[in-house]
Amino acid sequence: MARVLITGAAGGIGIELVRHYLAVGDEVIAVCRDPGPGLSALRCERVDDADLTRAQGIERVATAVAGRRLDLVIHNAGLLRRDDYASLASAGADIRAQFELNALAPLLLTAALDASLGEGSKLALISSRMGSVGDNSSGNYYGYRMSKAALNIAGRSLAINLRERGIAVALLHPGFVRTPMTAGAGDLDPAESARLLAQRIAALDLASSGRFWHARGEVLPW
Repeated sequence: MARVLITGAAGGIGIELVRHYLAVGDEVIAVCRDPGPGLSALRCERVDDADLTRAQGIERVATAVAGRRLDLVIHNAGLLRRDDYASLASAGADIRAQFELNALAPLLLTAALDASLGEGSKLALISSRMGSVGDNSSGNYYGYRMSKAALNIAGRSLAINLRERGIAVALLHPGFVRTPMTAGAGDLDPAESARLLAQRIAALDLASSGRFWHARGEVLPW
């Protein structure tokens, strides 16, 4: 049985990841700001009121797991705010908010959880192909694209720095998933995305650490 910590666990892909790992018998620690009725109904450990854009929220999570090993940390919490070139003059606050949660929070939370990570532990960073420079053919979404590109380079650096300790890191695009973030658009249900992500995580090892994967298995361009 593995011990799995999942951020952004209250809805969308996050709650489906919680359900998946509970179903296979793992111990799940679900991190969220507000569990809502869905997560509250599941029998797992929770860390509520965890705003990962603030030092207090990160400390809350680290304190909750202190002294325990984490076999897998899934950094799933994320934020998407729509913007385009015409709106940039007024988009600064939204862009900063996306950087805080999408890029900086996973990095700082990983550092705060360092004592709980050891040989064989895995980190999964839920990114997006919208953070791929090579795959960007439509522009716009400046804050989201930039923050996910920053997450990707952070994950790549983590893979390099943690390799000597036997800790593997994956950057994962979940697919175009029907969630509130996408206003219900997409070609995957959250449960199917969670299942595919779990397959990629299960296959992750030091040889594949630091790569940027589609949930279906395709290696994506940076």
